[in-house]
Amino acid sequence: MAQVEATTERIISADAEKVFDALADYENTRAKLLPEHFSEYEVREGGDGEGTLVHWKLQATSKRIRDCLLEVSEPTDGQLVEKDRNSSMVTTWTVTPAGEGRSKAVVSTVWNGAGGIGGFFEKTFAPKGLGRIYDAVLAKLAAEVEK
Repeated sequence: MAQVEATTERIISADAEKVFDALADYENTRAKLLPEHFSEYEVREGGDGEGTLVHWKLQATSKRIRDCLLEVSEPTDGQLVEKDRNSSMVTTWTVTPAGEGRSKAVVSTVWNGAGGIGGFFEKTFAPKGLGRIYDAVLAKLAAEVEK
């Protein structure tokens, strides 16, 4: 069982604090950022960063749907960590300043992949697919905060 990782980043023309606040706003903003791969979005506890419990289904492929129940923490300034109670998946969002009025948003997801030939294909193709999904989230985030 190998660890699988997918990382995507984007420079956004908005202050890091504004970008982070939008990401941490699970109650209002986050649902607007999710592409069609996400369904059944529901905030179950909290709604703003640390202490939030949020549910969604992530359809990475036509056959692969993950039922995610995520606990949100903020271990350091500018960082959100979403730990899935239903799997080994952990997604970390990091927002840092990138010059005047700009920020860098990085999203990285890791999980324990399957073994055998299925694990080989997962490790080979899943990061690219998840990268495309999170690239769409970051594009919507940029459109939201650059208004």
